[in-house]
Amino acid sequence: MPLLILVADDDAGICLLVKDFLELSGYLVVTANNGLQALSLLDTHRPHLLVSDIKMPQIDGYELVKQVRKRPELRLLPVILLTEYGSTQERIRGYQTGCDVYLPKPFEIEELGAIVRNLLERSQIFQSQKYYVEAKNEAPSYPKFTLHLTTREQEVLALISNGLSNIEMGHQLHLSPKTIEKYVSSLLRKTESNNRAELVRFALKHHLIN
Repeated sequence: MPLLILVADDDAGICLLVKDFLELSGYLVVTANNGLQALSLLDTHRPHLLVSDIKMPQIDGYELVKQVRKRPELRLLPVILLTEYGSTQERIRGYQTGCDVYLPKPFEIEELGAIVRNLLERSQIFQSQKYYVEAKNEAPSYPKFTLHLTTREQEVLALISNGLSNIEMGHQLHLSPKTIEKYVSSLLRKTESNNRAELVRFALKHHLIN
């Protein structure tokens, strides 16, 4: 299943631009036109990343991020703040509030896409490492499971469990990140996993990695 992104912005044009671009990039997107609606959607959809404007009615972006960081289940949610405020003090305020990236308007949509990919990949790596440790410590013994994986898929799976990014795996295996992504997608499909964290849990459960 594609990763889900919540976009919050009271500017309908920007909201549509970001939504269309991210959907074309392969993500699922839900939108909110103010901070209060965004908070509600965070509860009902549990997105993997939040992109939010700062100047919004009812609850602005700063307050939205504060509310997000107060919730234990959302403290590690990647957050990108979009804003017309470009001063150093405003950027400092954004980071102190808890955002991961502060992107002033106008911005290049391709740059936003690169930031989204990077934050999501890092988030998935962290989750896979977290589940790897938890599952290895707590998982009961299961019967041996047979799944046909190529030698290269086994190598990629082992590196994923070690928390490496596509670029880092590519360096080790002398392959391009795009080729690595194909192997990752194949592993997700074969194991019926939605993301890297689930893939690692599946692999540990069925003794595909040690």
